[in-house]
Order: sequence, then C-alpha cells, then structure tokens
Amino acid sequence: MASRRSPPKSTPASVRRRWKETYESTPFAHLPWFQPGPSPHVERAVREGLVPPGSETLDIGCGAGSNVLFLARSGCNSHGIDLAPGAVAAARQRAREEGLKVDVREGDALDLPFEASSLDVVVDNGCFHTLDFAHREAYANELARVLRPQGLLLLGWIGRETVTEEGPPHRPSLHEATETFEPKFLFLRVWVSQTPLERGESEYGWTTYYSWLRRRPGPPPPLR
Repeated sequence: MASRRSPPKSTPASVRRRWKETYESTPFAHLPWFQPGPSPHVERAVREGLVPPGSETLDIGCGAGSNVLFLARSGCNSHGIDLAPGAVAAARQRAREEGLKVDVREGDALDLPFEASSLDVVVDNGCFHTLDFAHREAYANELARVLRPQGLLLLGWIGRETVTEEGPPHRPSLHEATETFEPKFLFLRVWVSQTPLERGESEYGWTTYYSWLRRRPGPPPPLR
C-alpha cells in the first residue's frame, strides 16, 4: 500500500521568483555554488558501491546538473529537479552535449513529483540549508515518502561555523540536522570539510557537512 501523503507545503512564490531571476541574470558557470563535477559525498558513495548501476536517483535542487550527469555516467536512471527554469535548461543542455539520457524538470522540494517508494537514492547538495525552519520537518517527510525502505539520502549542507556574509540563508548545525532527519532516517556516516577563508572571519573557515543516511523501514526505536 502506498504511503499516505500529508498536504504539501509548497515553496513560497517569492522564493521561486528569486531563484528564477538568479539564473536569468547570471550564467550558471559563474554562480558561486556551481561545481563542474560531482559533489564529494556523491562521488564517494558511487566509488564505495552504495549507489550501484541501475539505481533510480534524484538530485533535489540540481542546478546545472553536475550530480545528475555524474550519476547518469555511472549507470543510474538519473533524475533532477530545480525551482529555476534556467537551471533546468542548463542541465538539459549539458546532458545533450554529452549524449546522456536524464530526466530534469522543474519541481518543488516540498512536493516532489515522484510516487511513494519509487527512488533508491536522493541527493541534496545545498537544498536543506535554503529551507525555512518551518519547512524542515515537511521536507524530511517528503524525502522519506519518495525513497524506498532502506533507500539512501546523500546530504550536504553549509554548517553554522561558516559566518561569512556570502552563503546560504541558514547554516544548520549537526544537531539541527539530526533533529530534522533522524525520525525518518538512520545516519550512516558524517564528515566535515573545512576551507580556510581569505579574510579570516572565522577560525573554522567555510565549513561543509556531508552525510549518508538510510531511510528507516519503520519508526525509530524508543528512547531509553
């Protein structure tokens, strides 16, 4: 039996408009978050065999599609969604140039256009840290809905130690991430990458958290 969906909390129109304008005003390759290759936690998961060929994968907030293309090259049935039409167009164009078959479309992270338990792997490399606090629980529930039991979530976010003016609107701590995801997911591995800052704003530098999570097949064990 398919899981019952709660009423979705869609992304506000103002946020949609801002992302649309961002990709209209700046070439994708000049955006500060663009990476021509895969994200470290995605590349590592494929290399270590957590994402075998044939997996149904989805990159949420896929941007210009670097992870989508990498997963397609790795033999996956690769999907991507983004709020910005310009990001979708860029990802599709890059896929055509490489001769890769991918499914990239406009979509809302809070109301994913996929059936329940239809995906093996979901990638989030920078969506979580853009969400308002009020949407976090709904987001985690939506990811759990579309993933199969024991499905994999590859999560990357900018952490609270990053104190620069530039960067995402929210910088969740590891505690916040576990509060959000642990009711639906089991944390398999967490690691931190730190890049020194040129101006010395923080001793921690630019801090990125990466994590692999497994969708729980049922509710978590009770507290003891």
